[in-house]
Amino acid sequence: MKRLALPRSPKVIAGVIILGFFLVLMVIGPYIEPYNPSSPLFLQNLPPSSAHWLGTTELGQDVFSQLLDGARATMVVGLVAGLVATVLSIVVGVSAGYLGGKTDDTLSLASNVFLALPGLPLLIVIDSYLPVANRSNPFVIGGVIALTGWAWGARVLRAQTLSLRNRDFVEASRIIGEKRWRIMAVEIAPNLLPILASSLLFTVLYSIGAYTSLAYLGLTNTAVWNWGTMMYWAQANNALLANQWYWFVPPGICIALVGTSLALLNFGIDEFINPRLRAAGVRVRGPRRARARRPRLGMTPVVRETGATS
Repeated sequence: MKRLALPRSPKVIAGVIILGFFLVLMVIGPYIEPYNPSSPLFLQNLPPSSAHWLGTTELGQDVFSQLLDGARATMVVGLVAGLVATVLSIVVGVSAGYLGGKTDDTLSLASNVFLALPGLPLLIVIDSYLPVANRSNPFVIGGVIALTGWAWGARVLRAQTLSLRNRDFVEASRIIGEKRWRIMAVEIAPNLLPILASSLLFTVLYSIGAYTSLAYLGLTNTAVWNWGTMMYWAQANNALLANQWYWFVPPGICIALVGTSLALLNFGIDEFINPRLRAAGVRVRGPRRARARRPRLGMTPVVRETGATS
C-alpha cells in the first residue's frame, strides 16, 4: 500500500508545532497555572522574576497565570467560530452554486448583505443583546462571531461550485438518478477541500482577532480571562505609560504566533491535498542530483567510436 506523503516544508512543520503547542495549552493551561489569576495575592507591579515569570498587575495578580488561563477561552472561541462559519459557508455556497435559480438568488443576496455589513460593529450590536451570563460563554460568543464571518467563504465556494456543476462526473451522477444532496456532498464537496481548509484557517484567525477585539473594548465579561481581557486591564491601568510591558506584550505575542502558525499551515494545504501541485513539487525537488551531474556549458565530453580513423 502506498503511504501518504506528508508535506515536509519547514514552514508547514513550524506551523504545526506552534499551533499544536497552543492547542495543548488550551487543554492544560488552567490546570498548570501557578496561582489563581483573579486573586490579588502579591505586591503590585512586580517585574518578571523567578517567582512571577511575567510579573504582577496593578492589583497584585500573577500575569503568567492569566496568560495560561486565557489561552483556553481564546482558542475555544476561535475553533468554534471557525468550524461553525465553515459549515455555514459550505451549506450556503455549495447549495447556491449547484441549485441555481431562486435558491441561488436568495442565498447570494444573504451573502452579499453580510459582506456589506461591517463585521466588528455588527458583532458589537449582537453582543450587546446577549444576556450578561452568555457573554462569558466561549461557545455562545463563538457562534455569534461565526454569524459575521461565513459570507466570504460562501461566495468563494459558490464560484467554485459553478465551475464544477457541469463537469462530466457530476453529469454522470445526475443522469443515473443521484439525489441532489448526495451529489453536493459526495461529488462536489471533496473537490473543494483546499478552499475549505484555507477558509477554516483564516476564519479561525478572524475569530480570534474579533474576540480579542471585543474583550479589549470591554464588551465581554472582563472577569473571564482571555488574551483580549489582559490587554483591556493593561490599557485601563496605563501599563504602557508605566513601562509595564510584561502585562500586555505576552498576550499580543501569543495572538501573533497563533496567526503565524495558521498562515504557515495554509502554505502546505494545496500541496498536501492537490495531487498536481504535490507532483510539481516532487519534480522540482527530485532532479537536483541529475542537474548536479549535468556537464557545464562548454565542457560537453566528446565520445569517439572505437576503431574510428583519425
